[in-house]
Amino acid sequence: MKHLEEKVISSQQIFTGRFLKIERDQVQAPDGKIYTREYILHPGAAMIIPLLPNGNVVMVHQYRHAVKQVFLEFPAGKRDANEVTLDTAKRELKEETGYEAKDWKFLTTIHPVIGYSNEHIDLYLAQDTNLSQRQLDHGEFIEVVEVPPQDLMRYVREGKVTDVKTQIGSFWLDKFLRGEWN
Repeated sequence: MKHLEEKVISSQQIFTGRFLKIERDQVQAPDGKIYTREYILHPGAAMIIPLLPNGNVVMVHQYRHAVKQVFLEFPAGKRDANEVTLDTAKRELKEETGYEAKDWKFLTTIHPVIGYSNEHIDLYLAQDTNLSQRQLDHGEFIEVVEVPPQDLMRYVREGKVTDVKTQIGSFWLDKFLRGEWN
């Protein structure tokens, strides 16, 4: 597929935020013409599907300012510099929900917005969970809820769960619980 790749001619960082950066590249496309590409650099993240001994999953209600609404999501968070995403997952699960897990399984990596960002999210299944104490970040406001998996799939089907990482995690969970993907 090399014949589809673009060659970067120049790159310029046009914005640096607290954890996001925006780049503008001049590229030469396969047709030989020069085009401008703008995209967001993201440090990466981890999302956790915490499966409780009672069969429910731990989820969070969280306000997302960019779309100005509260979402039902699986716990997740951005990767710190030089942090492996399993450590990110463990940290975020405890911070956001107060849960810890003894059994961790890597599921997959997703790229949720390939049209304008290099963001990637590693998805993990966390089992053998126990509740300890939450350690929310400053300025983070989260409500923790337990959801039966069958309700979660109904929420996805009814359009009540629209967060893409949570939708993908829900389908992975469904396949796992059915014994179709181990």
